[in-house]
Amino acid sequence: MDQDERLLHSSSFGAAAGAYAEHRPDYAQAAVRWALEPASGPRVLDLGAGTGKLTATLVALGAEVIAVEPDPAMLTVLRRSLPAVRALPGSAEAIPLPDSSVDAVLAGNAMHWFDMAVAGPEIARVLAPGGILAGLWNLMDDQVEWVAGLARVSGSAAIGPRDTPASWRAETADMHLPKTGVAARFGWPEQAEFPHGQRRTADSLVATIATRAGVLVMPEQEQEATLGRIRAFLASRPETARGEFTLPILTGVLRVRRR
Repeated sequence: MDQDERLLHSSSFGAAAGAYAEHRPDYAQAAVRWALEPASGPRVLDLGAGTGKLTATLVALGAEVIAVEPDPAMLTVLRRSLPAVRALPGSAEAIPLPDSSVDAVLAGNAMHWFDMAVAGPEIARVLAPGGILAGLWNLMDDQVEWVAGLARVSGSAAIGPRDTPASWRAETADMHLPKTGVAARFGWPEQAEFPHGQRRTADSLVATIATRAGVLVMPEQEQEATLGRIRAFLASRPETARGEFTLPILTGVLRVRRR
């Protein structure tokens, strides 16, 4: 994905902020605990915080959270749902915090949008010495047969290689590194996966997939066709055709330490 495509995809969420807040899953608490385990203190920046899915988990775990989000619509939803959290406009490339002001920076389904040539030095600047940077991704567990079928029917724009356990490690292993010759600001990466799940119906799972960037930027006709295929697949499967079911998820974590 080139820079223009990345910008188009990353800026697509604001128009769907309400649906994003309603339908996107939260993050496994065990995954967030593991991400924070080496941090030397409780100060955490949720970077690219969206509507606050990860922020809420951090609050529940007792972290001292600051949220930073570039999209005004997403930020409005976050502030409304978590009024006690300090939530600021800003981006990974321009973080509105002082030097060495946080012990960890976490990004929930967001690090792949960062320009790490610029964001890497910015994140390192706001981190205390030895601070932690962690990216978290919610993955549809394609080891489950019907989920693998769903991924095939959906197509890579809706459920891509970063969205399934089979390939997320390779897709994210160097996510903390700049794509240019700029020096890396972080050490050797660690990766881990944690079981999770989300209660869904066929309709609410279609609505969840409709909040993915690859679907949001589709032309209307293509979007309708894609969501129609997904809806028909879910109606054909005994696991998903009637009532509520649990969508099997793994929360994958990439963790690195500031040099």
